[in-house]
Amino acid sequence: MREEKNVRLTSSEISVVWSSFQNNSFSICILKYFLANVDDPDIKSVVQFALDISVQNLNFSKEILQNDNQPLPIGFTDEDVNPTVQRLFSDSFYLYYLKNMSKVGLSVYGVALAIAAHADVRQYLSQAIQTSTQLYNKTAEVLLNKGLFVRPPYITTPNHVDFVDNKSYLGGVLNINNRPLNVIEITHIEANVETNALGKTLMVGLAQVAKSKNVRNYCLRGKEIAGKHVQVFAKMLTEDDLPSPMPWDLEVTDSTVSPFSDKLIMFHSSLIIASSISNYATASAASLRTDIATSYVRLSAEVAQFAKDGVDIMIKNAWLEQPPQIPDHKGLAK
Repeated sequence: MREEKNVRLTSSEISVVWSSFQNNSFSICILKYFLANVDDPDIKSVVQFALDISVQNLNFSKEILQNDNQPLPIGFTDEDVNPTVQRLFSDSFYLYYLKNMSKVGLSVYGVALAIAAHADVRQYLSQAIQTSTQLYNKTAEVLLNKGLFVRPPYITTPNHVDFVDNKSYLGGVLNINNRPLNVIEITHIEANVETNALGKTLMVGLAQVAKSKNVRNYCLRGKEIAGKHVQVFAKMLTEDDLPSPMPWDLEVTDSTVSPFSDKLIMFHSSLIIASSISNYATASAASLRTDIATSYVRLSAEVAQFAKDGVDIMIKNAWLEQPPQIPDHKGLAK
């Protein structure tokens, strides 16, 4: 990677690269465990590709921070994972997990690129978007070949163009005589059904192996929230006589031996929560039916409280690594 001479990283660029270091060091731990516990050669190939991407991204992040004389985060290491313990999830779970991982990568790196000026950071983020795209396509191909790809519902659409000419199109807060769903609303609802189904399965597995009672109970609470949200979104579809497609083979084994540290489990939970809040905000903004937008706001509030409780657990156990921040000038002046 080419070093841009005598140009410091901005606060936004430090944030992007620092977060990338954290997230990729975490992903390496997860993917090492997946790779050691996968049977299907096609799925193993995709897991290996994802691991290679994470290692490459971690090295790029490290290089950029060092070139700017920034202290390297601790992140996650081999101490946070034990790949030798028995498998916790099925091979098909790995595929759905990687599909979601690539979607998050595309979103995060895309937003980050739009605020970056430093040449090295832009080069890194552009490469990360490209590899995230490749990972999604590889995962999608394997899912399709194995008949596991979850497609959104097919619908019948009008044969003419129309415009909204009445405020009744927006409906009311209560779902009473509201218009049918449009394709944009269906897209977000279906995506949130799928991600919550995946999150529920993940929380079931992590609760099963967590060492701390507080972490175990937190994961069980996450499972209940995700399950409830699946039902909320699925009902939105079924009320309009649409199917509610979701992964049907997200299997958790009976293993109770943890492959991950509780610190990593809580970080994993925080990433899922952050992704959910982002998804709900985007979906709410795109949904023109008032009752649907209101539901997203309500569910976001529940997820935000869950996130705060998770942060409290991480702070109590000294697991939350502090992002870089400006000096406390007021404190220094005292």
